Amino acid sequence: MDKDKHQQQLSLAKSSRQSCNEWIFRDVPSDITIEVNGGTIALHKFPLVSRSGRIRKLVEEHRDSDISRVELMNLPGGAESFELAAKFCYGINFEITPLNVAQLCCVSDYLEMTEEFSKDNLHLHAEQYLESIVYKNLEMCVEVLQQCENLLPHANELNIVSRCIDAVASKACAEQIALSFSRLEYSSSGRLHTIRQAKCEGDWWIEDLSVIRIDLYQRVITAMKCRGVRPESIGASLVNYAQKVLTKKVDLVSTGHQKLVVETIISLLPVERLAVPISFLFELLRNAVMLDCTIACRLDLERRIGSQLDIATLDDLLIPSFRQGCETLFDVDTVYRILVNFSQQDDGEYDMDDVSIFESDSPHSPSQSALLKVSKLVDDYLAEIALDVNLKLSKFIAIAEALPAHARTIHDGLYRAIDIYLKTHKGIQEADKKRLCKLIDFQKVSQEAGAHAALNERLPLQSVVQVLYFEQLRLRNALCCSHTDGNHKQVHHQSWQISSGALSAAMSPRDNYAFLRRENRELKLELTRLQMRLNDLEKEHVCMKRDMAKSHSHKFMSSFSKKIAKLRFFRHSSSRGSSSPSRQSYRADSKAIERTCASIE
Repeated sequence: MDKDKHQQQLSLAKSSRQSCNEWIFRDVPSDITIEVNGGTIALHKFPLVSRSGRIRKLVEEHRDSDISRVELMNLPGGAESFELAAKFCYGINFEITPLNVAQLCCVSDYLEMTEEFSKDNLHLHAEQYLESIVYKNLEMCVEVLQQCENLLPHANELNIVSRCIDAVASKACAEQIALSFSRLEYSSSGRLHTIRQAKCEGDWWIEDLSVIRIDLYQRVITAMKCRGVRPESIGASLVNYAQKVLTKKVDLVSTGHQKLVVETIISLLPVERLAVPISFLFELLRNAVMLDCTIACRLDLERRIGSQLDIATLDDLLIPSFRQGCETLFDVDTVYRILVNFSQQDDGEYDMDDVSIFESDSPHSPSQSALLKVSKLVDDYLAEIALDVNLKLSKFIAIAEALPAHARTIHDGLYRAIDIYLKTHKGIQEADKKRLCKLIDFQKVSQEAGAHAALNERLPLQSVVQVLYFEQLRLRNALCCSHTDGNHKQVHHQSWQISSGALSAAMSPRDNYAFLRRENRELKLELTRLQMRLNDLEKEHVCMKRDMAKSHSHKFMSSFSKKIAKLRFFRHSSSRGSSSPSRQSYRADSKAIERTCASIE
């Protein structure tokens, strides 16, 4: 590569020498030879010395020896830049453009073509062009940045790069602010509101930035973030840049560059959720794994994907295995870490030990819809990777158990995936079959899946028995539902007992806990009422014993009859007013009631 670059410089020097022969003074013999990047140009001392302080100093240092050859080492821009500077020294007009202004700034600074040595010098003209034209136009700034790639570090030392970057960021931010004001209008009620904005409207600069080098692009995006450019616009620019670079043909030379691009883009991703499509995050993750990017980059991507996994698709999760020596078709370990991130993010949003969270509608409550979507996605993923004969049982089980227990309300998808695994891995041992089937809650499978499982010879006998048992319970409930309305409550209670696992699984931990707390409070109130009634009965009993001890007269019998009638009326009213399943235990003593109440607490 260095050899090709050297030959290119020699070619440029040769073309510059031929070009110089067209405009230098032919009738005056040259008295100095300038050597630039291996090429030589015959010129005259006077025009050069009158404008360039560097050449003037070199000539003055060798005045006695009458120097006739000067070598300019590390001249920014090479022979092409020096030709423009020499033309200026000879008074030949040429146009300053965004494509050469950075070269002119750097070469004029190197040759010291400043106002200190000559008025109205080249460096002044180049700086005026930058300030008055380039920095006011975003497209021109991008062109100058692209030219600065071959002028580093001189362009950095002259602050050309930083000034162009600031100008680009300011212009992009100003464009968005102007667009926001243009979308404001008054409604019929006189209120000011915003018109709905099209996605990335006004972000025409996104395509322009895709041509600059990754290190300069990183500085531009960082400056835009500081200026307050919308995260969606930053994300759209990152997607466009990555697609331009990563779709190119990969070879040994470009692999390192693509790795740098991927790591840089990951570091530039906005922190806002959904700022970039999740499919793009998965594509970055595939490239990061394939190019062996840093672990920090991959973990950052896995965390971002885990936070929005509910909008992913099965194709997103099917990440090929790029590691050497890995026998599996897909990268199961990466998907497992993504699921762990999703589950931990879910658990981190609510603390089970904090009761106050369950007593109010907290904005951090888990989304049951997201859990259901991810559980279905995981079941589909399990069915896909189950076809891999090299997939170990432990990894399959780890993926299946990565989600919390209440995530799945129906286990049909999990049963299908396990059945595919058993069909693919025919030599699996009976103990391993039992481990697999323990993942399935046969109370949560549909009638069709249960019928299939009952006749499935690949399942262990214990699982088949469970399927038949729960199917029998379902049949019994169906028969009970056809009885009279008087038995409806009892049938409903039995049905609730059978499907309690599915119902509790369909509820999030917050709703489940709140339901149990309400039931607990109702039971405590009912037991308190029972205790008060029993205390009244004990008082009546004591009064009756006292009356019996004092007199056996007719008056006592009359009083006794009244008390018995009152007692019966009390029992009748209490049984009518009670709605608790514990109403048959009214004769229990108060100590037993207190023990029951304490056990519930």
